[in-house]
Amino acid sequence: MNVAVLLIIAAVLFYLAYRFYARFIAKLFNENDKNPTPAYSMKDDRDYVPTKPVVLFGHHFASIAGGGPIIGPTIAVIFGFMPVWLWAVVGTIFIGAVQDMTVLFASIREKGKSVAEIARESLGSTGFFLFITFAILMLLLLTSAFLGLTAVSLTSLVPLDMMRLDPGQTIVNTIMVNGVLNAQIGGISSTSLIIITSFAPVLGWLVYKRGVSVKLAVPLAIIVCICSILVGMRFPVSLDPGVWMIILCFYTLFAAGIPVWIILQPRDFTNSFLLYMGVIALFIGGIAAGLKGITFTAPAFNLAQGSAKLGPVWPFLFITVACGAISGFHALVAGGTSSKQVSKESHVKKIAFGGMLLEGLLAIGVMIAVGCGIAFGDYVNIAFPTAVGVKANPILAFAVSVGGLLDKALGIPPIYGTVFGILMVEGFVITTLDTAVRLNRYLFEELWQVIFKKVPKIMRSYLFNALLCVVFMYFLAYTNAFAAIWPIFGSANQLLASLALIAVSAWLAKRKKTAWFTIVPAIFMMVTTIYSLLSLLINKYIPKNNIALSVTDILLIILCIGVIYLAVKKWRSLGTNNKQTMKGIP
Repeated sequence: MNVAVLLIIAAVLFYLAYRFYARFIAKLFNENDKNPTPAYSMKDDRDYVPTKPVVLFGHHFASIAGGGPIIGPTIAVIFGFMPVWLWAVVGTIFIGAVQDMTVLFASIREKGKSVAEIARESLGSTGFFLFITFAILMLLLLTSAFLGLTAVSLTSLVPLDMMRLDPGQTIVNTIMVNGVLNAQIGGISSTSLIIITSFAPVLGWLVYKRGVSVKLAVPLAIIVCICSILVGMRFPVSLDPGVWMIILCFYTLFAAGIPVWIILQPRDFTNSFLLYMGVIALFIGGIAAGLKGITFTAPAFNLAQGSAKLGPVWPFLFITVACGAISGFHALVAGGTSSKQVSKESHVKKIAFGGMLLEGLLAIGVMIAVGCGIAFGDYVNIAFPTAVGVKANPILAFAVSVGGLLDKALGIPPIYGTVFGILMVEGFVITTLDTAVRLNRYLFEELWQVIFKKVPKIMRSYLFNALLCVVFMYFLAYTNAFAAIWPIFGSANQLLASLALIAVSAWLAKRKKTAWFTIVPAIFMMVTTIYSLLSLLINKYIPKNNIALSVTDILLIILCIGVIYLAVKKWRSLGTNNKQTMKGIP
């Protein structure tokens, strides 16, 4: 099949969804720019900060996108490209974008409260406790998966012959491993990451303290991106994966407590241009490849091998694609940081629904790159290695695929596309890490308020709560490989999305508003993810005596059942009250 066909169809469907479905949701929430948002009514210049839509979109998109819509589809291509495309399109429009927009709207109407607080308002204190505990576990799985994967990818090496480079080339630094000369691709990304993060406070100070306009900040951020890449190609940073894990732990601990304008927003803003350029490059590459008649090297359907590597297509395709179609993490970002920075209600559709559609388009671009940019056998060897001691590296598989796509479609040498591909992922995996640790810090602070009548002083400290997040993150990442954590993270992540949709459904029903468009996807994702958790527990974790993941799996199922019970109970209560009200009408 011609690669451009699927890309164009998806883009048209996403445009129609934004044009009509997003408008329907905005109308249902009575969108009104006269309503003051929490960014103004509760402004504190720390968490509640009125933010220009272009800056907030960059932060929000970088936070929700992270590595999820790249890593998930890259792994899921093992099932074939058609199942990935179908789920990315349908899931993004009818589930992912709906969740993101409804949660952001509800959070704004509830003074910037988290989705867990919305669950408290809808399902009571017990529902809040169950929801917040579930969210904490999910975020620990997310951060541990990304911590281990980031440490591996920052040390990625690619044989020069795969990049079609001669041993005497001077484009990138090389290292000899087992008699094979390799390009230090991960080292380039490491240097770029350090430079962009170091410059973030300067950019934040210029924009927020000196009043520099966004028009000036945009070219400045782009220059920083370009310079960081050029420096990285000349001076790649090479560290052991274990050292990178420790460095990243200390970084996220520090970043979790400082004001968002110092590092979080400006670094996300800078990184967002890499991701924007990545989406554009994938889109142009896909179209150009189609015009040249390039077809997929991956099979359209590869269910047998996919099932052997990951499990049955249902439910494991759905949880593997993860953020490429729907993600509960988005609900935490929407209610945790974005709702505190939205300046006008009319921005919600652009930031939430539009952000998810762009993420869905990114996932499809990734699927196309992996499906045609790399030989399918090479893809399997990188993403699902069988050699002893070799770790799965889906980020590298994606990067090499980008290099292959841009080479075939535009004639760009593979080395440049590969470097761009790995840079595109790395900055956003780091964004996901520090955003997730900050959000988990908020959740721990809220949890203590439920457990204790008077919260001990130490438990009110950002440092204590951030340290808890970082210690548990490191423990899970150190004791489990990425391949073991990703399935349970994907299950927990999409189950959290289902719980968020349930909470929003109850919130809407309580206000006598239509909720079918949130209830139906909530039920589908609930059934899918609970089944995947049971399958992982019975078929993988218990047989392998993996105590940590077995206990986590069981806790997730118990917490989820508790939320379902409370939701059904609340729904019946609302139905009874409505009947009694109707009886009282003459």
